[in-house]
Amino acid sequence: MNIPCIVLPEYGKNSKVMQESLDKSVSDVVKLLLEQGRTISTCESLTGGLLSERITSVAGASQVFALGVCTYSDAMKHQQLSVSLKTLRDYGAVSRETAVEMAKGLTSLSHADLCISVTGLAGPGGGSPDIPVGTVYAGFASGNQVAATLLRLWELPELDRNGIRHMTANCVFQIAKQILLA
Repeated sequence: MNIPCIVLPEYGKNSKVMQESLDKSVSDVVKLLLEQGRTISTCESLTGGLLSERITSVAGASQVFALGVCTYSDAMKHQQLSVSLKTLRDYGAVSRETAVEMAKGLTSLSHADLCISVTGLAGPGGGSPDIPVGTVYAGFASGNQVAATLLRLWELPELDRNGIRHMTANCVFQIAKQILLA
């Protein structure tokens, strides 16, 4: 699947996507999917199944949720989602390129109308000056388009590991809502 990537704006501490509540965001997404007769799938690394859990917590999700995959290791990103070993070696698991390939691989696997991928560092360890804890990339594949963005969650120093995971989910569902409304 050779689909060019659209680079979405980056989202930081002053972004609107950081302001909404997670419950409202995910409910709005499920409602839009139901209204549009579309499906959604997720592939998650740092959120460890949180996106899938939040979708399935909304009544009616069984009509729109196709697949949730937790590919925490690089090996599973490669085996399950066809993320190339070259991408993982050259850019790393926490990169725009990996998020894009994850979303593309999920599209091939699930055939959902909207596929979302997340990969990043929730901490507290593992960060570096180049890739600090709170660096998250999200990929979105819909139709014949794929887009990716950087969530700069390190700008929110009050977030711990759990906070980074929940803020990732919140931001991703806000962006998904924007995509569904476009």
